[in-house]
Amino acid sequence: MADLPRPDFLELPVADVAAAQAFYDATFGWTMTGFGPTYACTLTGDVDVGLQADPAEQTRAPLIVIRVEDLEEAQALVEANGGTITKPIFTFPGGRRFHFRDPDGNELAAHKPD
Repeated sequence: MADLPRPDFLELPVADVAAAQAFYDATFGWTMTGFGPTYACTLTGDVDVGLQADPAEQTRAPLIVIRVEDLEEAQALVEANGGTITKPIFTFPGGRRFHFRDPDGNELAAHKPD
């Protein structure tokens, strides 16, 4: 049986990436990779954590990112089952993703890694 889509990334809105990195490193020993001045993330291959400091890219709450095998199919299924696309498919370092709200208004994302 194929693996089911699962959360494999959690993105946190932060005010300052460097300060947040220092906190999580000192507190939990997390090593993060920077992707510019407003983004950094762990790269463990398990459930990773991203820190987003760009106000234009931040969500109101932590963003759960679900790994899928077929991004276009996932987007179609979200829409067919009552979800709303908030950011259509776009490319980012490491793959492609889209954001959506479920029928209860929770914002999530689905991604397909490179």
